[in-house]
Amino acid sequence: MKKSRFKIVALVLISLLILTVILYLSWGSYKISPADIVKTLLGKGEKLQRAAVLNIRLPRMLVGISVGIALSTAGALLQTITKNELADSSILGINAGAAVAAVIFISLKTANYYSELGGLSIYVLPFLAILGAGFSALFIYLLAGRNKIRPKRLLLIGIGMNAGLNAFITFFTFRGGVGDYNRVLVWISGSLWGAGWSYAKIIVPFVAFMFVVVYLNYKKLDVLNLSEEHAVSLGLNLNNERKKLLTYGVVLAGMATAFAGNVGFIGLICPHMAKRLVGPYHKNFLAISAMISIVVILLADSISRNLFSPIEIPVGITVSIFGVPYFIYLMMKEK
Repeated sequence: MKKSRFKIVALVLISLLILTVILYLSWGSYKISPADIVKTLLGKGEKLQRAAVLNIRLPRMLVGISVGIALSTAGALLQTITKNELADSSILGINAGAAVAAVIFISLKTANYYSELGGLSIYVLPFLAILGAGFSALFIYLLAGRNKIRPKRLLLIGIGMNAGLNAFITFFTFRGGVGDYNRVLVWISGSLWGAGWSYAKIIVPFVAFMFVVVYLNYKKLDVLNLSEEHAVSLGLNLNNERKKLLTYGVVLAGMATAFAGNVGFIGLICPHMAKRLVGPYHKNFLAISAMISIVVILLADSISRNLFSPIEIPVGITVSIFGVPYFIYLMMKEK
């Protein structure tokens, strides 16, 4: 019964994914029919269609898909480690750590690095954002108990860190000029506007590899859902496994934030929805969570790009509009 339920949910989500991809590639200031999209992807489209689909929309879509999978997988890991459905990289301060590094970099007037580094310059901001996420997570980990990670303490310290880092971001942003402020605001709100093939070539294989690594640990993740006594009796070294899985979550969240800014709530709502649909076993719900995240972020980005065209809303704002009510629902369910 559970296997058939998983198959049905997977088939429905695959259908939704196909429709979402068609909508994403066709909807824009220059509209393209689904038939023309297929022709373009097969190399038979017109010159303008190839430029719109292959050079602009397709790489942006691939980056969005990778960001969605990274955030949903990181959220699933953090929820399992803390045993709390409200855990997420955007709530625990990991995304905020990445944002702090980016804000400081932007505010230091380092415009000359573009000419000095040439083609590598576009990776400087993402690299620093990943470092920021790593330092934030390390600080939270040390405060939560270096020798033994305490899930509830980790969650509470992370929430406090998130509040403090966001306050720092606000203070530092207001100190800069109008240009810096606008640039920082777009970045910390979460946006895919700058996503091109140069970003897609980095994030797509990286996230694919990390997702496979996490997925292969599904049995250990299932054991972590049990009580500590049961987990230890099954031979699992709880502290080592939590540290390893926390590292995976930080790397995934840091990479997503580095390339798309601070997109919140995907890591919170997608794993929870997946558990509701197919149950708590990680072998099933990790894949379903990833598929849900792709649908969510592509729909959100489609709306962000086109609803108020030519003005583009950061995708993080659109996701938050739908994510906040669900977060409140989860808060009210917590006992």
